[in-house]
Amino acid sequence: MTSNLHILEHPLATHKLAILRDKDTPSALFRTTLAQLSWLLAYPTFAALKLTPRQIDTPLEPMMTASLPDPAPCLVSILRAGNGLVDGFSQLCPEASIAHLGLYRDEDTLQPVSYYTSVPQDIATRQVILADPMLATGGSAILGMEKLVEMGVTDIVFACLVASPEGVASLHDAFPDLPIFTGCLDRELNEKGYILPGLGDAGDRIYGT
Repeated sequence: MTSNLHILEHPLATHKLAILRDKDTPSALFRTTLAQLSWLLAYPTFAALKLTPRQIDTPLEPMMTASLPDPAPCLVSILRAGNGLVDGFSQLCPEASIAHLGLYRDEDTLQPVSYYTSVPQDIATRQVILADPMLATGGSAILGMEKLVEMGVTDIVFACLVASPEGVASLHDAFPDLPIFTGCLDRELNEKGYILPGLGDAGDRIYGT
């Protein structure tokens, strides 16, 4: 679809997605599997992180290496389901700050509504990974991007577990240069804006609601 869409192709990712898709998977196993899949997705997503040169002393000699910059990257969760991805990402990159954007989709209009924002004061100086397990209509991701751009953020990637062609197209229409990293690209949306075959409402399945 676009050179900025990166789909995770790995046997373990396919296996773990099958567990997440199964309607009989209980919430506890869903959360555990989502965390494991987030570790796999973190590898390509974090590949764009910038490093700064640093000199250290090994037990044998000095050397030049590189480390994450200061301030460190920021992981931005689109609440509430985004926490499932960000929690896994933060285990691999504990240096990162964690921010939250409270967005929900109006079930009648399918449009996103913002109700909460909590980010570092210096977020404009950080690399940002915006995370939401489902890229369905693209409305929440677009609103999240707009809010980050308004804050002055210029270096952003988007990560999700499952994407729809419609959501990818909408997000890239709004932000053509945005890299999207996803576990899979599903077939389509239904009339209610849910991804098919999908895995249902990720937030409800994570928290058992």
